[in-house]
Amino acid sequence: MAAVPEQNEELIKVFDTDQESEAMVVRGLLESQGIEALITNLDAPQDVLPGVGGVIVQVRADQADQARQVIEEFRSSAAEPDLAEESEPAE
Repeated sequence: MAAVPEQNEELIKVFDTDQESEAMVVRGLLESQGIEALITNLDAPQDVLPGVGGVIVQVRADQADQARQVIEEFRSSAAEPDLAEESEPAE
């Protein structure tokens, strides 16, 4: 399991969402690639800032480009149709 970034390290946002579960999946994906990730809730007082909030995933500055690439590759592979199903002959 990857270590949590040091408190004094510069962190860069690489992903944001309204769903904490989605942020947790992205953090797991990044950590499986050896990229340290931190989830931060952006909850704002709803009586002051209604509709403002969400969750962001941050990584160390030196891992930001790699993290964005991992996320983009995951999104691309999830969006592609399953080629194995298309190549099977129809009966």
